[in-house]
Amino acid sequence: MLRLFNFMEARERLGTVTNKTKIIYSDVLTCESGNMVYLKPENLQRTGSFKLRGAYNKMTKLNEEEKARGVVASSAGNHAQGVAYAAQKLGIKAVIVMPRHTPLIKVEATRKYGAEVVLHGEVYDDAYKKACELQEKEGYVFVHPFDDEDVIEGQGSIALEVLEEVPDADIILVPVGGGGLISGIASAAKQINPNIKIIGVEPEGAASAIAALNSGEVITLPEANTIADGTAVKRIGDLTFEYIKKYVDEIITVSDYELMESFLILVEKHKIIVENSGILAVAGIMKLKEKNKKVVSILSGGNIDVLTISSMINKGLVARGRVFKFSVYLPDKPGQLVKVSQILADLNANVIKLDHNQFINLDRFHDVELQVTVETNGEEHIQRITDTMRENGFNIIRLNSH
Repeated sequence: MLRLFNFMEARERLGTVTNKTKIIYSDVLTCESGNMVYLKPENLQRTGSFKLRGAYNKMTKLNEEEKARGVVASSAGNHAQGVAYAAQKLGIKAVIVMPRHTPLIKVEATRKYGAEVVLHGEVYDDAYKKACELQEKEGYVFVHPFDDEDVIEGQGSIALEVLEEVPDADIILVPVGGGGLISGIASAAKQINPNIKIIGVEPEGAASAIAALNSGEVITLPEANTIADGTAVKRIGDLTFEYIKKYVDEIITVSDYELMESFLILVEKHKIIVENSGILAVAGIMKLKEKNKKVVSILSGGNIDVLTISSMINKGLVARGRVFKFSVYLPDKPGQLVKVSQILADLNANVIKLDHNQFINLDRFHDVELQVTVETNGEEHIQRITDTMRENGFNIIRLNSH
């Protein structure tokens, strides 16, 4: 029997600890998608993600005896910080188990809120087992990142805020990892407007919700392979699966390349930094069959390190056709490099890098390979370069095509 949540009460509880993450209208995504697109920036939430909502809602409902025992959680990032912050606010001892190779920035952010951090195991599953052992041994209350009704209820408070600002929204797009966020948002939104569509967005390499829906039961994927590490979940929750079945209308998947492209749009057009998992609902906009609808995308978190930001921008430029890398074989005689350079200059393609290698391919004795990276204005520009090079006798091979 699924619980009938009191989302208004949850919202009241969260009033003193959450930021008001105001909806942002996106001109560029509206133009590209054919829908009216709004963004809910939970990346601007305290602790950098929505996870604080569920953790605080769960922990504030503990009785005095449970609070005295303290809490334990396992997480590689956002949930850890949400639990640690909530524990600090409520005066509860918190122990967070994180995988041994969790980036130091996330470990320190969790410690900064006063939690005791235990580094254990290689992956999240190892950390989870250790947290269960500590719960058994020390008597802590376990705060699950998604498979807990009080956590789900806290996450659902987002839907109330969305529908206050965009009351006539037709679709809410929600990232899916373990399923806690979409379970809460779908349950709350359907209480307010039963006709609203809730669409989940999963990474192609970790589509555990779709796998469960197709099988009719929760199953464990053999692997979770995606840059969206916060949603790289092999198995959704048993509890969240029930809410997804009842309240979620559709789940779609997006590729890592689509995530990179969406990351670049948010950085360049909105000056917003969102972590890889947090972009899922933006990438999903381009996959919608519906047109001329009001669509709200949840940006679920923004905890991302500077090196990853740099990498995502570079890959996003490639995915958007803004950087074009190709190779071309030239006759080994003077003047060929100048000829190629002139064609690119005439087409306003700014050369970023040239690699002219006479030794790279010995089976083409009279040819040399030239590898060129140029800045371009998109796929049409790339096509003009390709066609013009071919007209001048140069057959080029695209090296970074996705």
